[in-house]
Amino acid sequence: MTNQKIFDDLRDAIASQNIAGCAQLTQEALDAGIPPLEMITKGLSAGMKIVGERFEAAEIFLPQIMMSAKAMEAAMKILTPELEKTKGESEGTGLAVTFVAEGDIHDIGHRLVTTMLGANGFEILDLGVDVLNETVVEEAAKHKGEKVVLVGSALMTTSMLGQKDLMDRLREEGLRDSVKCMFGGAPVSGKWIAEIGADATAENAAEAAKVALEIMQ
Repeated sequence: MTNQKIFDDLRDAIASQNIAGCAQLTQEALDAGIPPLEMITKGLSAGMKIVGERFEAAEIFLPQIMMSAKAMEAAMKILTPELEKTKGESEGTGLAVTFVAEGDIHDIGHRLVTTMLGANGFEILDLGVDVLNETVVEEAAKHKGEKVVLVGSALMTTSMLGQKDLMDRLREEGLRDSVKCMFGGAPVSGKWIAEIGADATAENAAEAAKVALEIMQ
């Protein structure tokens, strides 16, 4: 079986909510020597993108989202220990405060990005889903003076709008210059990031880790 076939199968397992199949494929790919990052970027993330697009198009609903999340969890349970083995290479990178925007509970991408940031040396403060902007601002204030990146995600256009409000609140509280701000999710674009005055976005979880490392330099 070619690597691309394996990536395609991983993608399809996520998209079709095949929990057991996703775990089995992940272990087989790992045993075959395929790097975890490649499995994530070329297989699992591709499946996650399909899930997000189908949800936006109202082709699938919350139960399917949750089952895809469980399939992702099954894969990441296998891959996380492998990712942790390389974590020591970039210790001291900074604190990543990760969260899903208020009104949004879709955390497949959020969990994957959080895992990738941790594997790349970031200390993680995961605030979870449906997080109030004031909570994020409070955490930014607590860690003022430290190296901090705020990493928020939103799967829906409605919850994405809260990212602009968060940026406004950070400026009002005098905290904007003390943190880096990254946002992601299906509706988020580079144009939106520029419009609200944030620092970056990324196409997928592995790219998010790379971009986070770059903006923390």
